[in-house]
Amino acid sequence: MEQPETTHFGYQTVAAGEKARKVAGVFDSVAGKYDMMNDLMSLGIHRLWKRFAIDIGGVRFGERVLDLAGGTGDLTSRMLPRVGPKGLVVLSDINASMLGQGRRRLVDEGAVGNVAYAQIDAEQLPFPDNTFDCITIAFGLRNVTRKERALAAMVRALKPGGRVIILEFSHPVAPGLKPAYDLYSFTVLPALGKLVVSDAASYRYLAESIRMHPDQDTLLRMMEAAGFERCQYFNLTGGVVAVHRGYKF
Repeated sequence: MEQPETTHFGYQTVAAGEKARKVAGVFDSVAGKYDMMNDLMSLGIHRLWKRFAIDIGGVRFGERVLDLAGGTGDLTSRMLPRVGPKGLVVLSDINASMLGQGRRRLVDEGAVGNVAYAQIDAEQLPFPDNTFDCITIAFGLRNVTRKERALAAMVRALKPGGRVIILEFSHPVAPGLKPAYDLYSFTVLPALGKLVVSDAASYRYLAESIRMHPDQDTLLRMMEAAGFERCQYFNLTGGVVAVHRGYKF
């Protein structure tokens, strides 16, 4: 008898079809205070990580950009001035609660004309081939059930010469950093989650999901296997996060 496909939800092994539902529960719980928690957890450093990712993405006037797992719109908000009135940024997320937060934020900021919204699964992008100049995904790939499918979908949706930018928590490489980072992740993060959003479990999942995510070199090889070329990564904050970049030719 064929065994059902399984995957990881943090440290748990779950049926592949269950992961999306469990991840949705996490983000439904934290959506309302997601941005506040990002500032608290990273002491605001996440803003520098995102700025770096956008800078190496080289988003330019008139381009079409897909912001995958864009959530509350941090990257989209920063990219809209770069693409200008003749460009377009599609803010997308699989989670309706997160996408709703992002849409409200951008409307409040006066974003009109060059922004669109889509509730989509990164594994099944509903766009024609060769649509986008750039695809970004920040702190979202580790939550995708089948990362290989998502990477292949990104290759297909990019124009020739287009690039993907993946900003994600990764594996510390600075000497002595890992023990301190583990202590912070498994004690401070759940405590903050309990205090701010009354949900320690979601932030325990965050810490676990980071450990289960492929390390820098493994993700780079996955990108190459999906069809990206000239792949490279940049470690930030001692490898706590990394930005991967690849091109479609």
